[in-house]
Amino acid sequence: MNKYHEELCGDHVEMVKTEDGMIIVLSDGLGSGVKANILATLTSKIAITMLKEGASIEETISTIANTLPECQVRKLAYSTFTILEIKETGEAYMVEYDNPPVFYYRKGEAFPLHKRTRTINNKVIYESNFQMRLGDTLVIISDGVVHAGVGMTLNLGWQWEHIDQYLTDLVRVEQEAPMIARDLLGVCENLYDSRPGDDTTVVAVKLQERTYLDLFTGPPKDQASDGLLVEQIKAARGKVVLCGGTTANIVARELEEEICIDLQNYNQKVPPMGYMAGIDLVTEGLLTLNATKEILSNYLEEKQKGLGVIRIDGLDGASRLARMLLEESTHITFWVGQAINPAHQNPDFPANFNLKNSVVKDVVKLLKVLGKEVEVHHL
Repeated sequence: MNKYHEELCGDHVEMVKTEDGMIIVLSDGLGSGVKANILATLTSKIAITMLKEGASIEETISTIANTLPECQVRKLAYSTFTILEIKETGEAYMVEYDNPPVFYYRKGEAFPLHKRTRTINNKVIYESNFQMRLGDTLVIISDGVVHAGVGMTLNLGWQWEHIDQYLTDLVRVEQEAPMIARDLLGVCENLYDSRPGDDTTVVAVKLQERTYLDLFTGPPKDQASDGLLVEQIKAARGKVVLCGGTTANIVARELEEEICIDLQNYNQKVPPMGYMAGIDLVTEGLLTLNATKEILSNYLEEKQKGLGVIRIDGLDGASRLARMLLEESTHITFWVGQAINPAHQNPDFPANFNLKNSVVKDVVKLLKVLGKEVEVHHL
């Protein structure tokens, strides 16, 4: 949340995927508005770029310190930060500099982290190495969370201990990290009476299992490969989606199953979806994929505006597919048949002009920006 009457947020969060995990940086710039936004953005981008390229924490902090010196008036750092590097194994390394201490929970209880104090470039930092387990929750905040309600609904603001108790109760009932962040921000907004006295940011991190989704769209270029299509479906490690009537009919024939059409949940843009035993979702092809692309594009645009958790509420096939891609899968594989549908494409055009291929490319690009691991195979 931006400080009241400020167009830009003085906090900034950067997240980047690495070969074996990810890096997260939350930075809080001194003051508010444009100046704080620039300082926080520079700090987080310098940190995340250097760490991703293999720089040490000493080199990173020294670079930040030399780029953004202390305020000569208040003798304060121009930007505070929390850095979290986490591997897919759960191995985590964290550095905290002048941000409020993080919150960490295991099995619904606060779990203490051992921290070491170090001085780098005249800056006192706290370092910690720990092993996250499946289901563990870590919450990083800017000081706007602690200041919520100061002089308004609360005399001294919401103290760290009060936030800890609130989150302890919350993580016992709320399983999703985005909803934990949204819930805490919502409480802060109420304490500020919808007029935040400081930029307020929450990052929630939760370790979860990989979840897979295989999406098949379009029949294979060679009809003799229909059996290969079904073999890939049987070998899928997670959920399976069929996009396209011809694709669904091939699979129904090969598996000797029936397709049941849902005539309740559709609209003018999105044709009815269907159901088949052994398949998680059956939809029409090009129109549904294009509508899904629009939903993902709008979702990304709203997320980049910092609007917190965005809900996709539609009951049609495109909304259902978008939720499966965003909320129910971490690793997604597209299997794109290269047979040309004459209703969608002039067969004399080159393959790269195929409308279906173009829409799939756009969807894949959006999903990658949204942090999904995506592969594309052609049949």
